[in-house]
Amino acid sequence: MAELREDPVTGRTVLLVPGRAARPTTTAPVPAPAAPPADCPFCPGHEAETPPEVARVGPGAPDAPGWRIRVVPNLYPIVGPRPSPIVGPTPIVGGAHEVVVLGPDHDRDLARLDDESVVALFGLLRDRARVHSAAGRAHVQTLINHGRAAGASIAHPHAQVLATDLVPPAVREHRERSAAAGADPVPTDHATAAAHDGLVLGSDPVWAWCPWAAASPYETRLSAPDAGPRFADTPDQTLAGLARATRDVARGIRVLLGDVAYNVVWHDGPAPSASAAPGPAPSWYLTVVPRVSTVAGFELGTGLFVNVLDPAEAAARLRGAITDGG
Repeated sequence: MAELREDPVTGRTVLLVPGRAARPTTTAPVPAPAAPPADCPFCPGHEAETPPEVARVGPGAPDAPGWRIRVVPNLYPIVGPRPSPIVGPTPIVGGAHEVVVLGPDHDRDLARLDDESVVALFGLLRDRARVHSAAGRAHVQTLINHGRAAGASIAHPHAQVLATDLVPPAVREHRERSAAAGADPVPTDHATAAAHDGLVLGSDPVWAWCPWAAASPYETRLSAPDAGPRFADTPDQTLAGLARATRDVARGIRVLLGDVAYNVVWHDGPAPSASAAPGPAPSWYLTVVPRVSTVAGFELGTGLFVNVLDPAEAAARLRGAITDGG
């Protein structure tokens, strides 16, 4: 039996079909490399293989070992400075695209970071968002792609920061849905978050939950009552709590599923200088999505997402994994 669920945060329509989880699978995942490649450009000692760094956490001269976290321009950017003069009829989107190397250890992804390291990472990501907003960019997108199935082309754990001169459609539509509803669709108090099927963590000032209309197994969202509409303006205490909680969710997923690919996505609001829908701005939030399901022909043809695991059950399993495995 397929249960139809609508997600007020994303606007997605989801079919919850737990029975499909029992179908047989004969395809095999692609095995991960047995050892780090000798030429990894993000490993210490290979700093000359990246563009000159723009920021770091840790001692040492720029583009030299000693760093704990390192920020460099992306060598193959999605967006970059707009050419001058601009020729041609097609609009050109300008911006900046940076890579944030999580640490010198080639195998130490988000799930394996200690408290100090993950708080420092989130602090540096917030700093980069502030820099790009101050430069006049309309929106800053922060993300972590872990594993090839999640979109990472280099195995060494890293985040990305993309600043664009336009407000992306999903960001604009989220703001418009919030304005149309006259309320923030992201839970803004503990009681509202707890009312969702699938609360995972529940300690102020941060919570994480598997949304009632999750589009895939173990999809988890994180927010806080004072997060505000923009990541760049998040208070220090809230930032630290969100950093640790996001790490804990990634760690719980690893306990349950092993070293699967996953995405961590910052759903951020537009910069103050960008035009936006009227009404109060919705809170920014994070989503952690393990890549254990595939958007296939049915989803592409219908726009309906199929989730084979009840979010309440996913949350119960995650809660146990975080408690027992953390």
